[in-house]
Amino acid sequence: MSDATITDLVIPSRADAEDGADFRAMVELGNRAAEIDAGIDDLSDTAEQVLPNWLDQTDRLRRGFVARKDGEVLGVAMITTANAEGTSSAELEFMMLPPQAQSGVGQALLERLEQAAREIGRTALMTWTLHPATPEGERALTPATGWGEVSPTALSDLLAANGYLLEQVERNSILPLKAPLDAAESRLAEATAFAGPDYRVVTWTLPTPAHLRAGYGSVIARMATDVPSGDLQIDEEIWDEGRVARRDAKFLAGGHTVSVAAVIHEPSGDMVAFNELVIGADPAGVTHQGGTLVTKEHRGRRLGTIVKCANLLRWQDVAPDSPKISMFNAEENRPMLEINEAIGFVPASCAGAWQKRLS
Repeated sequence: MSDATITDLVIPSRADAEDGADFRAMVELGNRAAEIDAGIDDLSDTAEQVLPNWLDQTDRLRRGFVARKDGEVLGVAMITTANAEGTSSAELEFMMLPPQAQSGVGQALLERLEQAAREIGRTALMTWTLHPATPEGERALTPATGWGEVSPTALSDLLAANGYLLEQVERNSILPLKAPLDAAESRLAEATAFAGPDYRVVTWTLPTPAHLRAGYGSVIARMATDVPSGDLQIDEEIWDEGRVARRDAKFLAGGHTVSVAAVIHEPSGDMVAFNELVIGADPAGVTHQGGTLVTKEHRGRRLGTIVKCANLLRWQDVAPDSPKISMFNAEENRPMLEINEAIGFVPASCAGAWQKRLS
């Protein structure tokens, strides 16, 4: 790295702007690295889809760093963290090919991110690595939770060498959408009857109707506390109606279509479960699951099955040309994985969640 430089990432006003070359390179490197590490091409992004999250940093700070040699971008790394006072955690992301992760480029970018984290007072750093669905060889890594395992990659080796611990493994599952969804229809009917009249399904396509924003924000906020996360330090965040509206606006500015299915608990009026399906501007692209959750107080009533199946069946009309749905769930989250498996989801790849606590 003595002959390479690291500079701040320029955030362009438009994805196709003249000063957006590094930004576009970041997205392309991330796509290529994901395909190499996961062994699939379902996880690609576009600069147009990513940019709105960088342009509006009201709620979350994003900074990027570019490693370059002789005019060529070798790698990009970014740090993301909530702006709220008292936040202690931050998320790191690396967009570089395996040879750069093994070289001094990866080390230099990691050190620059840790420096940036210290500068803003963040002490718990998290990042994710991608892996094939089936671990290979004797070096398989087991997370602290004890659930699942992954094969090492150049990036995971870099993280381990720098004191990051593998805390959790997530399974990436896919569901082909060309086959009939009979299983989802029958399971939705059974789960609705089991849950009973106290629970009502509501659905919408972003932007969120004004009367649903408060409830929607409340269940998004519970993602920090009610989703299995091992020993990852995830800070709670406030999600008021304004933040929900800003999140909706960023999805729409990136060309996304988002369908939400949620459950209202009629006696209290609370929103207690939700599921999101997301697709980019390409109507024939891969669909991704966004957030999905059943709040702790209302588990055991098959609400997870209800929101997943209701949204899946609705998606046939929202994005009829999408070939598949891709989603991630923690390996220890057996209730959600069992719902997925019953509907027809199959493993496609894995992700490892890593954490380091700065001294």
